[in-house]
Formats: sequence, C-alpha cells, structure tokens
Amino acid sequence: MVDATHKSFSASDRSYFAIIKKEIHNLASSLNFDLHRIAELDIIVAEITSNLHKYANGGELLVGGFEVDQNCYIELICIDNGPGMTDLTRMMSDGYSSSSTMGHGFGSIKRLSDEFDIFSSKGWGTILVSRVFKTPIAKKVKKGFEIRPLVVAKPGESTSGDGFYVKTTADYIKILVGDGLGHGPEANHAVNEAVKAFKQCPEHSPVEILRFLHTSVRKTRGLVATVAVIDTKTKQMRIAGVGNISTKLSGFLASKSHLSYNGIVGHNIPNTMNDQILDLKEYNLLTMCSDGMKSRWDINRFPSLIRADLSIQAAAIYKDFARLTDDMSVITAKF
Repeated sequence: MVDATHKSFSASDRSYFAIIKKEIHNLASSLNFDLHRIAELDIIVAEITSNLHKYANGGELLVGGFEVDQNCYIELICIDNGPGMTDLTRMMSDGYSSSSTMGHGFGSIKRLSDEFDIFSSKGWGTILVSRVFKTPIAKKVKKGFEIRPLVVAKPGESTSGDGFYVKTTADYIKILVGDGLGHGPEANHAVNEAVKAFKQCPEHSPVEILRFLHTSVRKTRGLVATVAVIDTKTKQMRIAGVGNISTKLSGFLASKSHLSYNGIVGHNIPNTMNDQILDLKEYNLLTMCSDGMKSRWDINRFPSLIRADLSIQAAAIYKDFARLTDDMSVITAKF
C-alpha cells in the first residue's frame, strides 16, 4: 500500500453523520458489497456515531477498504476523547446503559462485525475497531505473522506522503516504512518510487536496501525511511533507517527502540551504516511510526492494550501523538 489506508472523518458534530454514512455507502458499493451487508454497516455506523454524540468529547472515525484472501472488507476505527470505561464487560452486555437508552449499542456492533475489538481507559478515552467482510467469515484464531497499517493523509490533502510496503518470500518478511519530504502529491511520488525500487531490490540487508532506494529516488524530493528484514528461519530481525521513522520492539519483559541515521534517502545518506540485528525471541510486537511516537510511548502502561487488536494498538499511538498535523503512518506487526 503506497497511499492512505484510512480516510479520517470528524464525528464531533451530528451534522457530519449523514456525510460519514454516505461515504461508507460509496466505499461499500465500490467493493461490490450486497445490500444486506451495506444495511448492517449502516447499523454499525449509526451505533458508533450515536455513542460518540452521547458520551465523547470529540471523536474521529477512520474508514478503510482492504482485501485478504480475495475477500474485501471495510475497517472502521472509532477514536474518542471521552471519559473512558472501567467495566467493559458490563458495558458490552445487552440491556445495560449509562443513559436512558435500550443499551444494545456495543452488543449490536459486535454481533454485526466479522471482527471486533474495543479498548478503553478511564480518563483517556476509547478505541473501537469493527471489520465487515463482503463475504461473512468464520471467527478464527490469528496465527503467525500479522501486520496492520494505519496511514492517514494530512487534512486538506487527497494523497498521503507516507506509505509502507511488505514483501514476503519463503525465508524473509521485508517491511518498508517511508515518509516523503513535506506532504501532498510530490511527497506521495517519492514514496511510490521508493516502493517501486523496494519491490525490485534483491538484497536482504536493510542497509543495502536503503542504498538501493537512495539511488532509485534521486529525481524525487526524497524521503526518510526504515527497512526491517525478518528471517523466518533464524527468528532474527535486521533493521536500519535514515531519518525520523520511530521504531520500537516490545515484549512482555523487554522493549527496545531503534535509532535511525541522520539523512534523507535520495539526497544524502551516511557513507557508513550498519544493520542492527535483534533476536525476536525477546519480542513479539514491532511498531513503526512516521511521526509522533516519542520515546515515552510504552504499550506496557496499558496492560490490556497488549492483548488488543493490532489496529487498536496503532490507533492508540495515533490518538496519543498524531492528531493529524501532518501525514501519519503507524504500522504494527506481531510475530
């Protein structure tokens, strides 16, 4: 994916709700969802926006369309700045309401979603993720490598200057996260050219991949980028970056941040760079963020967030640090 994966909608005012519903209708129609599935999406969106209006102090809905195993799905990520909830189990129960309603909201969203998760912390807010597939799927346990992207364009821009790409071979999983200088079409072009070169590059060393990209994007405005290469046999990861892509590995007992080299891919990169080699036995979560993830971010301060859906984890970083002052990308991967 070399462009925004999600479109951001402000849900802080009821006057926006009809626009959000229409946009999701158009997306579902473009993915050939049938009328029954679209009607179910309508109910989910109505419940989400109703909750935002009643309980949240400002909210945002991120909407994206994706495809997996030749089956399209729409992902809805609701982020609010409300008071948060202390007893999610009780709030999910049909019939319970903290206001004078029937109390079926969260239960309805969960039942109509093929995949659903929610995270809330008192005084911080709530994040909800709902995925609706064109063809309903059976609930299944996620195994092996999983990755979730969250790429959003700066307000007012139709394209994002951020992007990512994942290349999988028999022995390696290679991840590129790039941020074109500035924003808009020229930044988007720089990232597209980098991804084009990344697809062609035969190297397995992140440093050598970055050097290959550097040569390939010289005619663009340039970008900052980080490359991670996971060896699926040795369970090791090699990583290298140029510029301000924040990267953190997390595990139950340890966490580690990766420091990138100074420079701009396509303009000036260090003559001497080395891959950092990490043993993945100590870590199970990789987070890569183009802007905004500061060193103080620690997923372990929210114990229940560690077990949450990867899209919720990405949205938590987005909520805490981004707030859309620029293009924004957060990539979360679980081993």
